[in-house]
Amino acid sequence: MTRSKLREHCFKMLFCIDFHPTEEKNAQLTQYFESPSQDDTTPEGKEEIIHDVTMSEENITYLIERTQSISQKIPELDAKIDEVAEGWKTKRMGKAELIILRLALYEILFDETVPEKVAINEAVELAKKYGRDDAPAFINGVLAKLV
Repeated sequence: MTRSKLREHCFKMLFCIDFHPTEEKNAQLTQYFESPSQDDTTPEGKEEIIHDVTMSEENITYLIERTQSISQKIPELDAKIDEVAEGWKTKRMGKAELIILRLALYEILFDETVPEKVAINEAVELAKKYGRDDAPAFINGVLAKLV
């Protein structure tokens, strides 16, 4: 599985657990891999798989550990985001945009295998797919101030 796909799954997992109390987060992470595959039809009429969790045990373990690690660092990540997001504290941000920022900032600060430019580019791509229309520019602007 590509790093981009793993990152997208990590985003989805972080998004899911953000709606649950702390004591339920581990159960939600496990449940993520039990959800059925889903597909949809694009506006052009093409069938597209939008959710498929068929992957190796190694990737599942990686995603659970990564998501837990990011989740534990949320207060630190949010504090850094709050420092630079002018007029937009994390409490006011859309969930998708906030999760994307947390994921990218985690990669920038704590994952030496991901270059800063790659983390920012991947975050912008996730914002194009899951965020509002202005999300890519917002994500790019906030992350540029953090590096």
